Amino acid sequence: MKLMLTSGGVTNPTIHAALERLLGRPVSECHALCVPTAQWGHPQCGPASVRAFLAAGPSWGHFSGLGWASLGVLELTALPSIGAERWVPWVRDADVLLVDGGEATYLCHWMRHSGLADLLASLPDTVWVGMSAGSMVMTPRIGDDFVEWAGAPDDRGLGVVDFSIFPHLFAFPGNMMPDAERWAPAVGGPAYAIDEQTAITVVDGTVEVVSEGQWRRFG
Repeated sequence: MKLMLTSGGVTNPTIHAALERLLGRPVSECHALCVPTAQWGHPQCGPASVRAFLAAGPSWGHFSGLGWASLGVLELTALPSIGAERWVPWVRDADVLLVDGGEATYLCHWMRHSGLADLLASLPDTVWVGMSAGSMVMTPRIGDDFVEWAGAPDDRGLGVVDFSIFPHLFAFPGNMMPDAERWAPAVGGPAYAIDEQTAITVVDGTVEVVSEGQWRRFG
């Protein structure tokens, strides 16, 4: 699987061009599945924010509203009850998974419980575009500061990549560089702090930072 891990989505031409390189063709020719699951685990998200993501309106022009050939919904909490024979073909037929933000440990739980985590290795040409928690879930640890789900056993993610991500750099009062500097040692490995104008791509183990903004690597 090809990864584009973002803080705020496809927010500038540089990130957009990198996305189309991963896809191998224009966004307008690609079929996407939206994964809103992480939102249900975060206290600041709910039905209205999920609806906004799936509606792909103007405020989501950087993600679900990029102009995809088609958009579908993959709600991970539903998958265990319908059987893999139904949903696995949906995933295999998609060009890209758009995985929204919210609570990363909740998303991690449902990726494992649904079986999607086990499927990723068999999708070499599929592009995963994560935003915030949708990016952090792929890392080894998210850091205790970002755990908002009461059911989380710890701060671990899937460990698909070997670095952690501090998102929304400079976007909120608690996401300043000193906050990232305190967070980085606690995750115990390589890490990046990225702002809304930055993405990290990972293809066949090669990591590249794509940015028109500010970012920093730790470790």
